[in-house]
Amino acid sequence: MSDVQSQIDQLVKSHDIVLFMKGNASFPMCGFSGRAVQILKACGVDPKSLKTVNVLEDDGIRQGIKDYSNWPTIPQLYVRGEFIGGSDIMMEMYESGELQQVIAGQA
Repeated sequence: MSDVQSQIDQLVKSHDIVLFMKGNASFPMCGFSGRAVQILKACGVDPKSLKTVNVLEDDGIRQGIKDYSNWPTIPQLYVRGEFIGGSDIMMEMYESGELQQVIAGQA
């Protein structure tokens, strides 16, 4: 495992909710990242407790997270170490109520 992969693995496993995104929760830098933050807020996640990783600050992380998850797009949500998906999957899960259950630890 490369240093970048180890760094990503550590981030994912040491925080309950991690969002790899463009920008941060206070200032998303793309519409998909903004939507992901809004979905998490709607699920009751406090933006201050949300661990975000701005992929625009580190090209290694930006590519590394795509390799880590085998998922080609950003944002990417992890809950308790499990890859959930990007903003489209988050929206589908939110609308069905599944995302709220995952975040609450009931799924």
